[in-house]
Amino acid sequence: MDLLNTLVNKGLRRESPTREEALAVLATSDDDLLDVVAAAGKVRRHWFGRRVKLNYLVNLKSGLCPEDCSYCSQRLGSKAEILKYTWLKPDQASQAAAAGVAGGAKRVCLVASGRGPTDRDVDRVSDTIKAIKEQNEAVEVCACLGLLSDGQAERLREAGADAYNHNLNTSEATYGDITTTHTYADRVDTVNKAHAAGLSACSGLIAGMGESDEDLVDVVFSLRELDPDSVPVNFLIPMEGTPLAKEWHLTPQRCLRILAMTRFVCPDVEVRIAGGREVHLRTMQPLALHLANSIFLGDYLTSEGQAGRADLEMIADAGFEVEGAGEVTLPEHRVADRGGCGSHGEGAGCGSHGAGGGCGSAHEGGSLCGSAPAEKGAGAVPAVAGEPRTDLVAVRRRGAGTDLAPNA
Repeated sequence: MDLLNTLVNKGLRRESPTREEALAVLATSDDDLLDVVAAAGKVRRHWFGRRVKLNYLVNLKSGLCPEDCSYCSQRLGSKAEILKYTWLKPDQASQAAAAGVAGGAKRVCLVASGRGPTDRDVDRVSDTIKAIKEQNEAVEVCACLGLLSDGQAERLREAGADAYNHNLNTSEATYGDITTTHTYADRVDTVNKAHAAGLSACSGLIAGMGESDEDLVDVVFSLRELDPDSVPVNFLIPMEGTPLAKEWHLTPQRCLRILAMTRFVCPDVEVRIAGGREVHLRTMQPLALHLANSIFLGDYLTSEGQAGRADLEMIADAGFEVEGAGEVTLPEHRVADRGGCGSHGEGAGCGSHGAGGGCGSAHEGGSLCGSAPAEKGAGAVPAVAGEPRTDLVAVRRRGAGTDLAPNA
């Protein structure tokens, strides 16, 4: 297919595709899907080899957010029955982070619900970053605290933060349809503040909120222009109790096309499969590793993810390898271009937004809450394209904010 040959050649040269080419990727047929994955896989392997970076979320403060983001289970007015708790103490957060690092995570992502941090909140998070770094000096730490005020990014950097996550989520044209309490421009400003402070910027999107192909292309091209080191691609988890609870538009095939389009537009950037992969990619998750070079390990903010051991087995079985702590995530030219930022962060930020709010969302891939997956003929739910898979969504009841061991 001439389109795919063109896109591969552009990706190897770090050249942007045209909008028409990006839209054409989303419009490809199921018959061409494996060709699309193979083509985008060439670009992924050229810049990142067969390495997969593991990231681990720690929800520092859950629920009771004053913002009205429609996709988020922590939003103002949410009726989702999620965990709600105030700030974890530094030693509690450090303990949670240690579980992820022990499971193979290279980066720990510290997330807190809310519009943005107060100066006191920045102090709290700074203390937490220092506690984590004292326990494991090599671990990368990303903060995801909402909209930043002047000087706060610099303070986080001084405390030892490597990265900052703030997702654009959707196109500028449709942003007002999902959130009214802040603007798209507010989000762009926070990503720019992270850049300016020398933090490795992380910013991504959420697919599956009823957006058009044009919206998806718009937001990914906007991300390319912002030039973050990491682009997390989230797939909406329609959580009961949120305005988007009935939005089930995604199929595994569409998710793969979205990831491929993102890879072609952002060829040398860390592309992360974030919230919703277990719900929407399901058994096609291993194919997505040919497109993205990063995933979250274990659970998310307010919902449960695939078992950590299953994540590691999936990576190995697909012929990939977990990226080591001593390896630099980004290609050499991006580290050199970034100066302090790229070498300091060695890669990406935190990002995942799905339906959990803040920087991540969650769900359960194989078994739910420790139960065995249903067997065919014994109550299994058929995977019919476009039908809700509420059986794959489980509210997180373990890890941070509970007395139960985390999933890592």
